[in-house]
Amino acid sequence: MYTLLSGLYRQLTQREEYFVIIVGLDNAGKTTLLERIKALFNGVQGLRPDQIGPTVGLNVGKVDIGGSRLNFWDLGGQRDLQSIWEKYYSDCHALVFVVDSTDRSRIEEVKTTLDHVIHNESIEGVPVLMLANKQDLPDALKLHEIQQIFNQIAVSLEARDSKTLAVSALKGDGVREAIDWLHLRLQRNREMRPPVFRN
Repeated sequence: MYTLLSGLYRQLTQREEYFVIIVGLDNAGKTTLLERIKALFNGVQGLRPDQIGPTVGLNVGKVDIGGSRLNFWDLGGQRDLQSIWEKYYSDCHALVFVVDSTDRSRIEEVKTTLDHVIHNESIEGVPVLMLANKQDLPDALKLHEIQQIFNQIAVSLEARDSKTLAVSALKGDGVREAIDWLHLRLQRNREMRPPVFRN
């Protein structure tokens, strides 16, 4: 009887966990985005923007939405650190690619980097969310301009869920909507990439 009850209790108290990687070139605002996500969903103020330096390695954040936990891995975007991204692909349930909408001089590098990421077999089938960050700045490329740049790459995603959204990680504009979209796609993609269950 105890075994039956403890098994039932474990099943009822298990939490779905998903792992989401956040990538993009250096200075795209990935860590600022992660801090904003934690502030919005956990109600805890993290690092101030002036305290955030370049990510060397990995930053981690966890948020609970409904009965799910989303674990975010914010990976450093410097060119010599991009080679470690692949180590996280097979364990991720979704990918967030952050673009600095004001960095027009590196937009071709962004396009090449995203294309390389998207065509890695290890992330086949996972939802991809492209965030046009820094939309609060007057010189930012508009969402439709970013979408035009990445349309050819998005076509190669075929049936995979993908979306491009405009955000300001600094001010929080669009961040909640982006994570809500992501959470829904993680739920819909459970057969392709089942969540990890933990008590």
